[in-house]
Order: sequence, then C-alpha cells, then structure tokens
Amino acid sequence: MFVKGEKIRILGVSRGNEYSPNHVGNDAAIFRGVAEALEKKGMEITVYPEKEFVSEQLEADFIFDMARDRATIQRLKLLEDRGALVINSAYGIDNCVRKAMTELLIANGVPHPKSFIIPSDGPFTPDIFPCWIKRGNSHAMVKEDVVYVECKEEAERVLADFRKRGIPEAVVNEHLIGDLVKFYGVQETDFFYVFYPTEQSHSKFGLEAINGESRGYPFDAKLLQKYGNQAAEALNVPIYGGDCVVSKTGEIRIIDFNDWPSFARCREEAAPQIAECIYRRIMSKIENE
Repeated sequence: MFVKGEKIRILGVSRGNEYSPNHVGNDAAIFRGVAEALEKKGMEITVYPEKEFVSEQLEADFIFDMARDRATIQRLKLLEDRGALVINSAYGIDNCVRKAMTELLIANGVPHPKSFIIPSDGPFTPDIFPCWIKRGNSHAMVKEDVVYVECKEEAERVLADFRKRGIPEAVVNEHLIGDLVKFYGVQETDFFYVFYPTEQSHSKFGLEAINGESRGYPFDAKLLQKYGNQAAEALNVPIYGGDCVVSKTGEIRIIDFNDWPSFARCREEAAPQIAECIYRRIMSKIENE
C-alpha cells in the first residue's frame, strides 16, 4: 500500500513481441520513452516483460502497461480489483478486442461503418460487398485476421479459415470509400497527431493499399480529436490510436481503435504527454485516498 510522502514507485509491463507484428522496435521505443519521462518526474520505474510479470506474480499500486497476453490481462484485472491503478486498464484493453470495440463504439454514438457480428460456423449473411471481415476475439496478429472481400465466395473462404483457426466470431464492416487517416491521442492532454499512412509507408500488413493513395480530402482535425476522445472514454483507454476514413465530403468514420499503439511517427512528442497523463492519474489517486 502506497504511503504519502514516499517516493512513487511504478511498475511497467511491456508488450510481448508476438503482439507487435512488424512494430516490435516501435512499441519498445515508445514504452522506454514514457518510462524515461516518468523518471524525470521523480518516479522510480521498474519494467518487466509480460511473461515475467505473470510468472513472478508481481504487483504494485501503480502500473503502466502495453499488455496484450491473456494471462497478463487477467493478472492486471486482479490487481485493479484489489485497488491498483493500471494505465491502460486491463478492462479497457479487453474493450479494444474487435467485437467489444464495435459494440461499444456504436452504442456510444462514435461514427462507425455499418457493421455486423456473425458466427464463423454459419453462412455469410451480410450483403454489403465489398467489405472487411475481421476476427472478433482479439486484435489482429497476422494478416489473415483482417481480410478485404468483394463477393460471397471470398467471404465464405475467410469464415472457413476462421473456423479452422478456432476463431468463433467475425466482425464484418462495410468498406468505406475515401482517405485512410491514422491518429494518435492521449486523454487529458492536448496531444493529437494525424497522418496518412500510405504517404508515410506506415503499415502492419499492407492493407492500407486497398483505399489507395490519399486524395487530401479536407476534414476537421478537431472533430476527429473529439471522436477519438469520445471513443477513448467509451473504451476506457486514455492512451490510444486508431484509423478512420474521410469521405470526399469530409465525413469521418472510425474503423479501428487501439490501446496504446506505437506512436511511431511522433514518439518524441508523445512520450512526455503519455507520461503526463499517467502522472496526473497517479497524483489524483494519491490525493483522493
């Protein structure tokens, strides 16, 4: 139990490499940058990999994490239930799993494509071609977890692959025509960064090419930030990133949302802002106890 007046000690839980497809170095770099920024604020930081955090049954009053492994998330939930402050919350991380994310974004009025959640062991019933079929029970870990299809035959093949790999449900999103725009944000700060991934060759699996080169359709970046913070609040992930599609009329719809992404294009600017968010939440918890 933390005692006021003592040096604040924070435990960091870094993301396992298998959950950072094509971004292992970027994920490690932003996490290290945040740890260094917290140390500059006078806090004592100790960082552990996910598996070691679980195997050694570590615990702390204050934890910041990029967790993705199920065992890590369950351990963090246990500590949260006991009163630990965890950022991002393990419950929030679970909310970013595709099925839960889709349901929460729609329920909270965040602009989103027309979507369906269907079992993988049944027929493909949505009639919204072309569309995207995404695994419903986790984040995308391999290219086959997010697939663009143009007809029912292609869709049925994707569902068959999901069944074979033990994926019980699929999220189906209509394909939106327009510019693909990525964004990073940190709640309780002014930090918000947007960019076109096709122009900066920023990609996990190369799927951004489906939307083609950006046309530069004008859009309201402040409105996108509002939507981003609205989604972060609904999902309980103050450190976030995502993707949206901007139509030629400037309409913005969020198609994906992530707990603590790599911030690869704005790491130096983002790290101190993430640390500030964590610091403020820790200080608030201490002052209110």
